[in-house]
Amino acid sequence: MNAWTEILERMRAKLPEEDFRRWFSETAYASDSGDQLTVWVPSEAIRRHIVNHYEYSIQRELDAAGRGFTSLRLVVSGTGDEDDDDE
Repeated sequence: MNAWTEILERMRAKLPEEDFRRWFSETAYASDSGDQLTVWVPSEAIRRHIVNHYEYSIQRELDAAGRGFTSLRLVVSGTGDEDDDDE
């Protein structure tokens, strides 16, 4: 199991199912270099929401997994929302 899947399992247990489905169900593990975990997200709007509302919770889960030194990188992978060019 990759690190992102582990984080998602922990996040799912702490969030309302609808919130989890809306913000995390379409994310996907991309890579893990040890100090950076890269995750694909379907749109800029979802990337921005996760950063603004869940970044601290995700970092806390990384810390709990002994990965406090690991940063999360969210990369827009799809053609999702109309504001994708707003990085």
